[in-house]
Amino acid sequence: MPKHNKKFEFLPFVIFLIIPLAIGAIGGFFTMESVKTWYTTLNKPTFNPPNWVFGPVWTTLYVLMGIASYLVWKQRSIVAGYKWAFGIYFLQLALNLMWSFLFFYQHQIGLALIEIGLLLVTIIINAFIFYRINKVAGLLFIPYILWVSFASYLTYSIFILN
Repeated sequence: MPKHNKKFEFLPFVIFLIIPLAIGAIGGFFTMESVKTWYTTLNKPTFNPPNWVFGPVWTTLYVLMGIASYLVWKQRSIVAGYKWAFGIYFLQLALNLMWSFLFFYQHQIGLALIEIGLLLVTIIINAFIFYRINKVAGLLFIPYILWVSFASYLTYSIFILN
């Protein structure tokens, strides 16, 4: 059985960082206009964070996802479920992007609420699968799980208030 390569590989690391950050940038495209217009007209709960909080939080989460995916990729030669792990990873990235599209671009709060529930379950599954491959990679998903749990409750609250 091949041994795990412990050597840091700069180019793959950068690529694995760019992938979730690119998803975030595309999501930002769907978000940017609505944040200034439609979103300002919505009734929001008192615990709704100021808009400036979202960019740094999401950037941090995307970087953590990138690091986690790189750590799992490094184990590809010794893990049988590597492709399955990345299938779930890319599914949760697609669902992440879909939420921005549904909520901010389509203004479909109810559909976004259903979708974020599916996203949260997929993130949790992703974290468990990554954890089985590389414990640090799985643990790096904890802030993401916590934030999307909060975002789910926020989405629910906005749905109820509007």
